[in-house]
Amino acid sequence: MTEPQAPELGRAARPPVWSTLLPFLRQWGISIASFVGGLLALFVFRRDVPHVRWIVGYLLLLWLLVAVLSQVRQALETRGHRLVVTAADYLIQTLYHGVLLFLLPVYYASSTLGSPNVAFLVLLLAMVLVATFDPWWHALVHPRPWVGYVFFVVSLFGALNLALPLVGVPPHLALLGAAWISGLALTPTVCRARSWPWRRGLVVMAATGVVAAALVWFGRAGIPPVPLFVARANIAWDVASVESLEPATRTIKADELRQRGLIAYTAVYAPAGLRQSIRHVWRREGQVVDIVELSPVYGGRREGFRTYSRKTAFPPDPTGRWVVDIATGSGQLIGRLRFRVVQ
Repeated sequence: MTEPQAPELGRAARPPVWSTLLPFLRQWGISIASFVGGLLALFVFRRDVPHVRWIVGYLLLLWLLVAVLSQVRQALETRGHRLVVTAADYLIQTLYHGVLLFLLPVYYASSTLGSPNVAFLVLLLAMVLVATFDPWWHALVHPRPWVGYVFFVVSLFGALNLALPLVGVPPHLALLGAAWISGLALTPTVCRARSWPWRRGLVVMAATGVVAAALVWFGRAGIPPVPLFVARANIAWDVASVESLEPATRTIKADELRQRGLIAYTAVYAPAGLRQSIRHVWRREGQVVDIVELSPVYGGRREGFRTYSRKTAFPPDPTGRWVVDIATGSGQLIGRLRFRVVQ
């Protein structure tokens, strides 16, 4: 007959689940709800370019809050109105979250994976995540005011770069204008930080905007050409009519290539009222073989404006990896076709 064992001394009772879950929800609950809400906005309600008018209101409110808060923050904190400052900071974070969530799918559509313009998309994605999760925002942005200004400039630039072409501004001019305005918009903050009069601040920041526009222009290959994107693209065999294209495989025999030739067919989406010059750049192993200037794209067609380039003359040895870049007249990459030629 066995004797009942006494309970082990010193063993701590297991804490209830809610006692560990509650602190987690207190810290991350609102952020997770915000993240889920953002996903619903992206994939269920499908925010898209036609609703860009909403972003104008976001931008005006964001600029006004940043400008006013930069002027009165110190006075409010000195007088003990910390709660007002905290509420304004949270509202600004919420506006960043809304603007960046709007921009992310549009820039994704215009980005070309494997090209330099993915860098700007990755930057937007990182900023969305930081603006969504409050602990990350408090750890990265609050101790470093300059990071908050990066959020302001990138959000404003990204939104204006999208919005200006929708009112008929050519994308290359929108790129420059968005960079210049983003620099100029920092005038209230800089005047407050440097104790400058407004006239001096406007002159200095206008010049800074010119420098920013020049830097953006030289780095335009790293920025997607929003709101343009490739709606459809194919490599096909050369035929008499593009209405009856015969798609080619991604791996092409050299002999067949010389006999038949190829067509790069692309349909590029642009908003109504926009006219944009584009080109096809044929490359073999990274070296430019041919540049074909195409008819300008006229916006307004949901299925995209159809263009194509025909190539029948190839090098004596055409084997290797080929790409056809669909680019704007200013050199921004819209999309890319790939194929390989073998013996």
